[in-house]
Amino acid sequence: MNYRNLGRTGLKVSTICLGTMQFGWSADEAESCTVMDKAVELGCNFFDTADVYSRWVEGNDGGVSEEIIGRWLQQSNLRRQDIVLATKVRGQMGDGPNDQGLSRVHIITAVEESLTRLQTDYIDLYQVHWPDEETPLEETLSALTDLVHSGKVRYIGCSNYPAWLLMKSLWLSDVKDLARFDSLQPHYSYVYRAEFERELQAVCADQGIGVIPYSPLAGGFLTGKYRRETAVPDSVRADGVKNRYMNEQGFAAVDKLEEIGKRHNATVAQTAIAWILANPTVSSAIIGANNLDQLTDTMSGASIELSVEEKAALDEITAWE
Repeated sequence: MNYRNLGRTGLKVSTICLGTMQFGWSADEAESCTVMDKAVELGCNFFDTADVYSRWVEGNDGGVSEEIIGRWLQQSNLRRQDIVLATKVRGQMGDGPNDQGLSRVHIITAVEESLTRLQTDYIDLYQVHWPDEETPLEETLSALTDLVHSGKVRYIGCSNYPAWLLMKSLWLSDVKDLARFDSLQPHYSYVYRAEFERELQAVCADQGIGVIPYSPLAGGFLTGKYRRETAVPDSVRADGVKNRYMNEQGFAAVDKLEEIGKRHNATVAQTAIAWILANPTVSSAIIGANNLDQLTDTMSGASIELSVEEKAALDEITAWE
């Protein structure tokens, strides 16, 4: 496993970040703990979760992923500093009007609840999950700054921010002497490039923002299990993959990943991870895994180095300009 600085910071993170949205949802606690154990064994030191995971599941009030990680941390033989722990705030965590958003009230409440669930006294990377148009940026950044000064949070980041809002946030942090976002978590993959590459990529490169993309395998499409002749299963997730990626460009992308992957004795998924890690703005790619087979297959992509020519050949297939 290789390690990179998170943007301009001195924090070293593994090039694979274990996403834990599935914990307590499509992976039960026992399987989740097995996956975390194996991830650490393979060199992963970076875990990403969110307080709202998995509130969309019937009977789940949110916080389940954090709780599973917290119990695992206590049961493991790891030192707390061995894991870079990232979580997020923004989502609806209760029925009250202040149980969501990026107000000072919600942030201060949410961080205490996350710390309790995670059974730790600090969070390495605290991220705003998506923008809150009803709360002034200065209020949000001021609350996050207080958390950094108190030691409850080490670094702050944002997710799903457009370029203009990220730049406005950085400017505000500069002129008001507030903590700045040191990372961005965008939706980015080999077949979903324009949203990040159009403007955000240049901002992150210029401002030293660490990029930690989510969905680098495009909801499973870039595992290679979906082909031109594949019958799509009847599910909401599969319908989303079909509608967004199952077109001629998408299938050509999978074909090219397979072709170049064979040169490295790599799977389609591993080559897709290698492609995203070849981007110099990317600090770490967030992957999810319901079991050990998925984990070990995907994580192996971090060890593949594409040549300049291979990267260019891949780029050509999914170019958006």
